[in-house]
Amino acid sequence: MSQPSSVAGPSRPVKEAGFFTKIKNVACLKSSSSSDKGKGGKGKSKSSSNQVSHGFHLVEGQSGHKMEDYHVAEYRKRKNHTLGLFAIFDGHLGDRVPTYLKDNLFNNILEEPNFWKDPEAAIRSAYSSTDKFILDNSMQLGPGGSTAVTAIVVDGKDLWVANIGDSRAVVCERGSANQITVDHEPHAERRRIEKQGGFVTTLPGDVPRVNGQLAVARAFGDQSLKAHLSSEPDVRHVPIDSTIDFVILASDGLWK
Repeated sequence: MSQPSSVAGPSRPVKEAGFFTKIKNVACLKSSSSSDKGKGGKGKSKSSSNQVSHGFHLVEGQSGHKMEDYHVAEYRKRKNHTLGLFAIFDGHLGDRVPTYLKDNLFNNILEEPNFWKDPEAAIRSAYSSTDKFILDNSMQLGPGGSTAVTAIVVDGKDLWVANIGDSRAVVCERGSANQITVDHEPHAERRRIEKQGGFVTTLPGDVPRVNGQLAVARAFGDQSLKAHLSSEPDVRHVPIDSTIDFVILASDGLWK
């Protein structure tokens, strides 16, 4: 399992200063790094009124196949606004779906005509249309899929976070870490899955899986399971103020 994570400036509280320092070191937000394995980088917005710094670090895990996880960490100017775009895409059964998401999901969100008036509706619509495109083009993109957690920072003031699957966003505020995404695990959505004709299995020593295969209840792609999976994201808005220390985005390779 690979362990990608990205840091950009109710709940499981964590109050140990050493933990925050380690996260900042690993994500390259400090001058030194706590690990020479994997790869990472850092950056900073240049023109927003509230400066936002970011760093990222990726480590390939022990799963026996090439890296299927991808990230986005960049800034764009749109309509006199500065947007920070951050994401983790945790792929499975190949890397073509997460690669497509890396290259296209944010474009699809920002091209929604109502993005500036209703960001939540725009994010939901873009997630849905992106999933439809992936399914309609499965011959080119393959049978696999991907979870996603995305974060859009608008002018350093507003944070819009969305996710499908079990990659998480955690906001560290006033010295405590609070998860703001929902882990879409099969056992939590068993009723919906069974209503749609699927089933959830839990074999000894394993995690719950949709139709005995996938360990998440929501994902992009996965055409063979799509009748029983959802691509509906959970979306959260977080105003950014001086109480927020940083935000962590990471796949289940870190959290679990």
